[in-house]
This record gives sequence, structure tokens and C-alpha cells, in this order.
Amino acid sequence: MAVLPGSLFWDRRDTSGAEHALVDTQAGLHARGTALAVDPIPYNARYELRTDPDWVTTALEVSTEGAGWSRTLRLESEDGRWRTSTAERGDLDAALTAAGHAGAGLPGTEDPDLLFGAFDVDLTGSPLTNTLPIRRLGLLKSEPGVAHRVSVAWVLLPSLEIVQVDQIYTALGDGRVRFANETFSADLVVDDEGFVVEYPGLARRAR
Repeated sequence: MAVLPGSLFWDRRDTSGAEHALVDTQAGLHARGTALAVDPIPYNARYELRTDPDWVTTALEVSTEGAGWSRTLRLESEDGRWRTSTAERGDLDAALTAAGHAGAGLPGTEDPDLLFGAFDVDLTGSPLTNTLPIRRLGLLKSEPGVAHRVSVAWVLLPSLEIVQVDQIYTALGDGRVRFANETFSADLVVDDEGFVVEYPGLARRAR
């Protein structure tokens, strides 16, 4: 297992939880991380993420685990086409129902072709994955005010269901990037490498 030189830690602001990621940005991004949260039920998620030198996502492996269940997902991408494989043990639906929530979707996606043209992944609640389009689109050096609509493979935690979503990223200058979808927007504060320092309402980097 490769030793990764960078370390990032975020405290969640929307729920009790945190994320710790080890990163290497010498040739795109190689990251390994752990996320913890209590909502909708207590779980941990472990992931390994790789991009090519242009910050296009090439592979994501995620495992989630809670009381009485576990799930795994592997995503691989080449030229905008995705392949997925999944596994599950125990009963996440039962755990969610017992906590008063609706059941979870199946891990992965029934139709990977729906993800065609998506070059980024987005893990629910993870500020790390916002860096992917920020770096891929060169938003740190982009003219402020120009909006970019991107197609994203959104990986829901803890179910590991994958949904195709459209997101909009707009460079604002002065280390700020606006993230938006059809129903939500937030002005992210990022550092010189494009990693999130402050995601209003979601997470804040620990110093």
C-alpha cells in the first residue's frame, strides 16, 4: 500500500461526523479516506480514489459498514464509460427501517450507460470530491463568473447507490467556488490546491 504524503481532516456541520483523507497530488489525485456519520444511521465509509493526471476519475472503491450490514462498491471509468461491481452482507434496509427511515436502494446502478460522459464522482457529504471538478476544469485560474455544468456519478452513503446528477461549478475568485445543483447552492472556500476549507452547512477543515 502506497504511503500518501498529504492529510486533510474535516468536521461535519450538518450532522455528527468527520472525514479524514490521505492524498497525493503528484499525478492527478490518489486519495484514501474514512468518513463517519450518524445520519441516517451510524456508519463508516472507507474509500480509495484515483484520477488520471488531468483529474478525470478513473477508479473509486468504497465500503460502508454499520450494525448488522456492510456493502462494497467498485467503479472504474475509461473514456467516460463506467463499469461497476458491488457486494453486500446483512440487511441495511432493516437497519434503516428500525431507525424510522425508508429503505435503501441497491448498491451500484442497474444501467451504467446513464453515467456516460460523467468524469467526476461525488460521495455524499464528502468535501474531498468537490475538488475533482475544481481541478479538472481549472477553476483556480478561471475567469470569475463562468459557470460549468458537469455530469457526475453521485454515490449515496451509506447505501452506495449511484445516481447520475448534473452539477454547476462557478469560479468566483479569491479562493471561492460556487457549487450548485437544481435545488441548492453554496459558496465554497478552497485552498491553493482546490481542497475545500469551508463548505457552508456541511463541513469545515480542521486546522
